[in-house]
Amino acid sequence: MVPAAPPLVLASASPRRRELLASRGLRFEVMPPDVEELTRAGEPPQALVERLALEKALAVRARLPALPRRFVLGSDTVVVLDGEILGKPKDAAHALELLSRLAGRTHTVWTGVAVAATGDGAARVASVASAVTLRAAAEPELRAYVASGEPLDKAGAYALQGEGRRFVSRVEGSESNVIGLPLDEALALLAEAGFERG
Repeated sequence: MVPAAPPLVLASASPRRRELLASRGLRFEVMPPDVEELTRAGEPPQALVERLALEKALAVRARLPALPRRFVLGSDTVVVLDGEILGKPKDAAHALELLSRLAGRTHTVWTGVAVAATGDGAARVASVASAVTLRAAAEPELRAYVASGEPLDKAGAYALQGEGRRFVSRVEGSESNVIGLPLDEALALLAEAGFERG
């Protein structure tokens, strides 16, 4: 007999988000969405992450049958410095530039979370902001970090859960948000939508 698919679906290819959800003992299926992560002119960071999280959740929900009822969790994270959204680095040189700008300063990490249940028109969206301060660092140290390859697929070019943690002097707010999924808020949103942990 084929086991039933888990009721929770993660609309993300991010290994960090998978690890965070699994850390809470949740069973889920991974279905990466096909959504272009484009910023609209004049769109504030909070509105951007909420919109993209919702687009991702809805894109995956559209691929699922109405029954059995399942819950799709979408998420999007950005790093903001001086009002400017810093995305993932294009290459190693860009990663070094981003890290050089962030070193010795405090920036904001915004994550939007959306839950869309199959067979149900209503979707729920929330967002969380955390303030992260990186210590000052000399260019050779930043270059060595970039050479490790870790920063290249991360918003802001560092990983709190990896080697990048050594540059972080303070986090105010949700640490899991900085990694890519504010767990408490995501679980609360799922519960509001009617998801029950098995």
